[in-house]
Amino acid sequence: MKLHLLAGVLVAASLSIAGPTLAQDASKGSAPSKPRSATEAKDQVRITRITPEYWRVTFHNPPFNIYGPNTTPQLNSVVTAIESDPQLKVVVFDSDVPGFFLTHYDFVPPLTDTTSLPPGPTGLPQLPDMLVRISKAPVVSIASIRGRASGVGSELALASDMRFGSREKAVLSQFEIGAGFVPGGGPMARLPRLVGRGRALEVLFTGNDVDGELAERYGYVNRALPDAELDGFVDGLARRIAGFDKQSISEIKALVNLNSLPPNEQIAAEWEAFLNSVKRPAAQRRIGQLMQLGLQTNPDVERRLPDYTGRLGEASK
Repeated sequence: MKLHLLAGVLVAASLSIAGPTLAQDASKGSAPSKPRSATEAKDQVRITRITPEYWRVTFHNPPFNIYGPNTTPQLNSVVTAIESDPQLKVVVFDSDVPGFFLTHYDFVPPLTDTTSLPPGPTGLPQLPDMLVRISKAPVVSIASIRGRASGVGSELALASDMRFGSREKAVLSQFEIGAGFVPGGGPMARLPRLVGRGRALEVLFTGNDVDGELAERYGYVNRALPDAELDGFVDGLARRIAGFDKQSISEIKALVNLNSLPPNEQIAAEWEAFLNSVKRPAAQRRIGQLMQLGLQTNPDVERRLPDYTGRLGEASK
């Protein structure tokens, strides 16, 4: 992989985002203001040890649970703890931010903050590395999805061993096509294995939301449960698994992985495709337009992102 290209690519993208926004402010006679990062908090990923064998990992970055370079070392610390704890058997990923499980990458910080991070233990860049490690850890991982899981959130859910969603409130998507670039966290490799080629292409080519009921029908999630039942069901499942033998759990998972996980080379190819696509003028223009519309600041944009991306490139009538 040509990882050395990432810094130049993402810096160019960040300039294309900031430029139009600041120019718009200047044209109104106000002093240009620097957009603020959505991921500055130091405790965005929180561990609750329900028992020594059962943990919950909660995403806490209100108001939209955006993921960014400051989130990466926090999540990496959690993934390392999951891999290495001798007693842990099951971990549940959830959110305490209403309406949002985990969403897209933070477009505001200097993206050299991301590219300066060294590769992870797998040799992949940090984000795809952590997702691969979650899939291969000797611990059962469960995504409990209430709210929007788009971009990174969808990719983390796909990397988990099981996914359960609120029938009324879960929303999954890979929005990236609408912003003009290719996803980089592994959905092209993982999603077809769950839902089949045609449905995976539908998700990836449209960038549309998939609600809980449709996600269950497609196989995007294991089950969609009534919202009032989701927490109890997932907690009961996790506690049941936590009562079983750790060695047997890890051996079963390792053998299932042999028949179901994509090779790391496929994940690497997606990151390469992301690099090649995000530097294109179309992607830079669309991301800049979304930021002007209020991406990362306007709740309506975050809640209805496919509606906004659909307005950027309407076909000629």
